[in-house]
Amino acid sequence: MHKEIYQKIEIPEGVEAEINGTVLKVKGSEGEVERNFNISSLDFKKENNQIVIGNKRATKKEKKLINTVSAHIRNMIKGVQKKFEYQLKICYSHFPITVELKDKEILIKNFLGEKEPRKMKVPQGADIEISKEIVKVSSANKELAGQVSANFEKLTRIRKKDIRVFQDGLYIINKAGKEI
Repeated sequence: MHKEIYQKIEIPEGVEAEINGTVLKVKGSEGEVERNFNISSLDFKKENNQIVIGNKRATKKEKKLINTVSAHIRNMIKGVQKKFEYQLKICYSHFPITVELKDKEILIKNFLGEKEPRKMKVPQGADIEISKEIVKVSSANKELAGQVSANFEKLTRIRKKDIRVFQDGLYIINKAGKEI
């Protein structure tokens, strides 16, 4: 059954939103986030101080798409007001792991006693802060902060050994304000 479904998202003060076709650019005090939504079946426009997403003859598929896109936009607005922050803990039992940031590249040294450091490039837009045993990843883009944190975990994944015994690595302990 086809229904007319429109969802309005309020743009708060201090946040600017700009729509160019299917590209949405949101600017705020903490930064800027740009995203391309491939939504040819939905109407996507800015009216007054609101972003309106919808369709005159929406089916279940369009309704799901409307809700997903509006959740992404709400996350973009939250991110430019206050950055999303993920925290990782450096865990080791025998070999002390050191994490260093050099020129937008992360070096994880002495992981399981390895001589060669493990390396990871930091994407543009992600800020990394390393303290003694906590690594903080923050970004205005929630997906970028989450991906960089996941890359940290993946970089220190242990292969060909019993993971019940070898539990060294970097593990996410806080996802955007939610304890794990």
